[in-house]
Amino acid sequence: MRRATITFAGPDAGVVYESLRPEAGRDVPKARVSLRAARGRVTLTIDADDTSALRAAVNSYLRWADIAARVRREVTS
Repeated sequence: MRRATITFAGPDAGVVYESLRPEAGRDVPKARVSLRAARGRVTLTIDADDTSALRAAVNSYLRWADIAARVRREVTS
């Protein structure tokens, strides 16, 4: 079992949490995802069966988080 833990903090944390929350509850092939929010921080934990599945899940969630943060910045600017 492989694990990655990623923490998001700052003004984008809330929108990242709300954007990733629906995805975190879904089953991903070979991976399990949990999402926690506390004190202005969001912690994403991904457990995967192997390194390839972990890499794929991390890439997807980071891409979605980046898109959510960029949209928030564009809308508020």
